[in-house]
Amino acid sequence: MSSSIFAPTSARGATCARPSRSVFGRLRVAFALSKQRRELAALDDAILKDIGLTREQALKESERPVWDAPRNWMR
Repeated sequence: MSSSIFAPTSARGATCARPSRSVFGRLRVAFALSKQRRELAALDDAILKDIGLTREQALKESERPVWDAPRNWMR
């Protein structure tokens, strides 16, 4: 299983140490992950360079399906 470069965030933007095990908690994490991936795709090349990513890496990550996240994020 491939790993993602971002940790899931809560609705307020704080990193989730332990996502909820409820269906709603998992949905919240999935929506946050989807939003992060969309935002990653929208970053310009200068910002991507600052964080050590190429455009290709950013696009590859942003195109991953929401269910393709590290297992520990969805527990």
